[in-house]
Amino acid sequence: MENKDIYTQANELEEHLGDIYKNIGEMKKKLVQLLEENKRLSLENQQLRTLLKKDQSEEDKIKEEIPPSPVIGEGYDNLARLYYEGFHICNVYYGHLRTEGDCLFCLSFLNK
Repeated sequence: MENKDIYTQANELEEHLGDIYKNIGEMKKKLVQLLEENKRLSLENQQLRTLLKKDQSEEDKIKEEIPPSPVIGEGYDNLARLYYEGFHICNVYYGHLRTEGDCLFCLSFLNK
């Protein structure tokens, strides 16, 4: 090899190294951003978990205070559907068409 070729190769290698250092610098900046974001998200998750545990304990306290409501079955759903279609479901007028609006007997039956 001639001296000129060696000098050219060394110059090209120096340029490639410069590009590599530039890429490494950019990667380090991006890494710092990712680490900061990771730390911020970790703190946020910790706070959300704390709030979730607090809300869960409050819900448990409320559930203990409120007695469970009875299970409403398919029969109730059918009676409610009939009532809203315009028929009486009370024992006084069962099956008759409701012509004058809401029936207090039917409503009290639905609310039981």
